[in-house]
Amino acid sequence: MATWSDVRTVALGLPEVGESDARGRLEWRVRDKGFVWERALRRADLAALGDAAPEGPVLAAWVPDLGAKEALLADDPAVYFTTPHFNGYPVVLIRLEELDPAELPELVTEAWLARAPKRLARQFLDAAT
Repeated sequence: MATWSDVRTVALGLPEVGESDARGRLEWRVRDKGFVWERALRRADLAALGDAAPEGPVLAAWVPDLGAKEALLADDPAVYFTTPHFNGYPVVLIRLEELDPAELPELVTEAWLARAPKRLARQFLDAAT
């Protein structure tokens, strides 16, 4: 089970990341672009999800593209889901308590790479090889 502390550790370990508490919800940003954040489910989300709506914490994360989003949704629907609000956007919602903590670093890093400026992302990837 992944926790907000785990998310914080991974996110803040990436270059130029800041943490904020946006309207009572945690958010991590790279150069003022959010890449992972706490996502409370809204009334419309709950209506759309019905009985499938999670009761625990929900993490939202950018993914590289809609294909990656669809792959995650198909691969593990017990962990990954979406709502009509995010239709057409490369963002996936995650049942944080169902996520294997070992998957978190890759998920958060991919979200960071999707939102970081190209030069910064390239520098990060070059340093990692």
